[in-house]
Amino acid sequence: MATLATTPKLIKGGLVLVNPESGQIQRVISLQYNPDSLSRTLQVQGVEGEGGHRTEALRLKGPAIETIRLEIEIDAADDLEHPNEHADVASLGLHGVLAALELIVQPASGDLVANDALASMGSIEIIPAEKPLTLFVWSQQRVLPVRITEFSITEEAFDPALNPIRVRVHLAMRVLSVDDLGFTHKGGGLFVSYLQRKERLAEKAPRAELNQLGLGSIG
Repeated sequence: MATLATTPKLIKGGLVLVNPESGQIQRVISLQYNPDSLSRTLQVQGVEGEGGHRTEALRLKGPAIETIRLEIEIDAADDLEHPNEHADVASLGLHGVLAALELIVQPASGDLVANDALASMGSIEIIPAEKPLTLFVWSQQRVLPVRITEFSITEEAFDPALNPIRVRVHLAMRVLSVDDLGFTHKGGGLFVSYLQRKERLAEKAPRAELNQLGLGSIG
């Protein structure tokens, strides 16, 4: 029992939906299993273009555009072993979990109906309704405002009623920076905090010496 008491608590990754104005949390989606891998790409925002002045070579015009990709596994097997405790899963499989994820990238049905009514009355311009701010959380060091740019679902197993009970979801997310949201937006502030954490973490990285690279000096 002493060994179990000292076992560290597993922290899960997930998504958090936040009201962009009030900051109120609207929904937390925890990943059932943490993916074994996660890929990130950073597209540098350099000052480019033919004929650019040489003084621009080392300048950055904005934060790097970061994209995150991961694959989520969702399995209803454990819940189906206890149908009395998980009645929704027993009757619907993983439809509820998938719906919560899919609605992140879908407009609300009420907004669509309202926009159609405005269009029928001759409104020239209809401003799309703002969705909640989506945060991707991967430890305390990574709380990132994101936009989901790719979303694919592979349903691998079904119950007798054809409800999905084992699913893989591939997500690609673009990190939203102050270039996208501005400094006063809730997400813009979270991005600045993310960048500041990186700066503090970089100070903790071991520093190498030139002689480790086979050099005595530069120049």
